[in-house]
Amino acid sequence: MISKKQILIMSAAAGVNAANIYYSQPILNNIALNLNLSHGQVGNLPVFTQVGYGLGLFFLTPLGDMIDRKKLIVFLQISLVFTLFGMTIIDNINSLYILSLMTGLFAVAPQVIIPMAVSMSPNTKGKVVGTIFSGLLIGILIARTFSGYMAHWFSWHTVYGLSALFVFLCIVLVQKTLPNIEPNYSSSYISLLRSTFVQMKRFALLRKVSLLGVFSFGIFSSFWTTLTFRLSEGPFHYSSGTIGLFGILAVGGALLAPKLGKLSDRVNPQLTKFLAVFTIIISILMIRWFDTYVLAFVLATILLDIGVQAIQINNFAQIYTLDEEAHSRINTAYMTSMFLGGSIGTFIGVKCWEFGGWNFVTIQLLSWSLIALIIVSSSYKSIKKT
Repeated sequence: MISKKQILIMSAAAGVNAANIYYSQPILNNIALNLNLSHGQVGNLPVFTQVGYGLGLFFLTPLGDMIDRKKLIVFLQISLVFTLFGMTIIDNINSLYILSLMTGLFAVAPQVIIPMAVSMSPNTKGKVVGTIFSGLLIGILIARTFSGYMAHWFSWHTVYGLSALFVFLCIVLVQKTLPNIEPNYSSSYISLLRSTFVQMKRFALLRKVSLLGVFSFGIFSSFWTTLTFRLSEGPFHYSSGTIGLFGILAVGGALLAPKLGKLSDRVNPQLTKFLAVFTIIISILMIRWFDTYVLAFVLATILLDIGVQAIQINNFAQIYTLDEEAHSRINTAYMTSMFLGGSIGTFIGVKCWEFGGWNFVTIQLLSWSLIALIIVSSSYKSIKKT
């Protein structure tokens, strides 16, 4: 059985590693000014990070079924430390694109941690996933505040230097606390990757939740990237430090993750996701209709994050009811789809901003939300029939 100390360390490690995917979002304007680049050029940095994360999910996290998960987690974190160090000394945009890709590639340790925690807690999957996911989300949300302030008071390079230190501390804690777990897959690496595709074919549930994950995380990623550009302009003209504070707003919602995880063990997850998508739609309408009022952005940030969290936690709880011996591959199939949606959402969001400003961005967010609502509604109807 998993201990409270192990859950705490897993949650912290998940948050510290996942934060690296989002450090760039509130400081894009700082990087643009520092390197004399356009919003379109720096807007590609989070795209490369998310693409790298997707590649890491597909090519690296399935190894959790093949080799000792603890060793894999440590390897990923060591590689991430070296990549982050590179981010502290590079000023060339093309090199930053490559390092952003590598940052995403090696920041996938949380997606090895979560299946490991599930295998250590067979009777409380929802609760444990909710707790670790809460740590992951808090790391993501605080990342924006942390990077915003570090960039404002020091430089955007400082963000990545301190992150390298945090990841190193996690390596020490993981090495001392987590157990070695024997793998349950003995075939070749190529067969392992092929088996990841097979999971999608095996489980209709996995296909449905993955499709929902694509659009919900696409909304999340597009919102947080373009929010920086919107708040940097009139009537707000906020600094990176102030923009970073919006991450703190969503921490309250992240703290609900364990309760949402408990709920997923008891309540029909489709109903929860249906309500979550409505919450997301309401939040987007607020920032479309009242886009000059800071209160609208404050409330929308909280509601949108709660909605996305509710969807993701319920999706996780559902996919971990599938084949226990293939948890890493199932998780990989789901998370790869989800971050593919995130990278596409970010890319489209930046293009919408470039060509039509906030009006185009909110149209994109609403369109994706309505598609998510259709996906949830169709899944709910199919369940009711059965």
